[in-house]
Amino acid sequence: MSAEKSSLHTRNLHRNPYDFDQLISCVPELKHYVFTNAYQTATINFSIPQAVKLLNKALLLHFYNIKGWDIPDTNLCPPIPGRADYVHYIADLLGEPLNKIPTGNSVKGLDIGTGANLVYPLISCKSYGWTMLGTDINQDSLKNAQHILDQNEDLSSVIQLKIQPEADHIFTNIIGAEERFTFTICNPPFHDSEESAMKGNIRKTKNLHQSKKTKPLLNFSGQQSELWCEGGELAFITKMINESTLFSSQVLWFTCLVSKKDNLNKLNNLLRKVNAVEVKTIDMAQGQKVSRMLAWTFIPRKDRKTWFI
Repeated sequence: MSAEKSSLHTRNLHRNPYDFDQLISCVPELKHYVFTNAYQTATINFSIPQAVKLLNKALLLHFYNIKGWDIPDTNLCPPIPGRADYVHYIADLLGEPLNKIPTGNSVKGLDIGTGANLVYPLISCKSYGWTMLGTDINQDSLKNAQHILDQNEDLSSVIQLKIQPEADHIFTNIIGAEERFTFTICNPPFHDSEESAMKGNIRKTKNLHQSKKTKPLLNFSGQQSELWCEGGELAFITKMINESTLFSSQVLWFTCLVSKKDNLNKLNNLLRKVNAVEVKTIDMAQGQKVSRMLAWTFIPRKDRKTWFI
């Protein structure tokens, strides 16, 4: 059996190797995709879309009691362990002024681009009891997210969904005049064009499959809004930072994943220009690569405890 995934957060439920007997008991169809590799370890072929989707379905059911999770083949299939890591690092961030992790529905999170998978709200609610609002510009994605919620009645009062009607906005149209959020969470579109996204998919497919196939596989597919936007990750997060200034008193911590380390200097320079009170960069493992969470706040330290009263 392979070693514990020590790169994951200490509270991450997915640090240990997958117990496929347990997971197959949750989702029997998964057994058709499990095999023993050259290292005598049970695994799946991560380049097969249906295998990845069934693994996710089993992980969410076994560890979080999420029933009936599924997404269309055209949507992004997220790695559950990496997504959980992001949530746990946010919990650490929120816990700093309290010397403990805040739990319960007084903590309110905003997931920008929740997608069809709804993974961040699901893990946040099940891990810490937080209240979540998931937003997206794609109505079909939100329709699928609602279908997941409909099968999990215990979440209907703690996870809400809202369409972003204008693709050029992130927080505008979403955060009401009197609303406050404890944190925002976002996995931004990485690529700057459809062509770039396609090339990235082919590279990932080759790395997993160790082949010369040039047709991208569906577990790396996704809607345009999930994979790319004009200007790529840097442009998206730049827009997010600029727009965050309009809601500086309504959100305790703004956070976003940053895949390209080279983007950090420009983003940190911008955060200085907009007078963020504190900025943090936290390295973490996201699947097979190292990613990082960029977090910023306009709320002075002395006032942060009041967000949890």
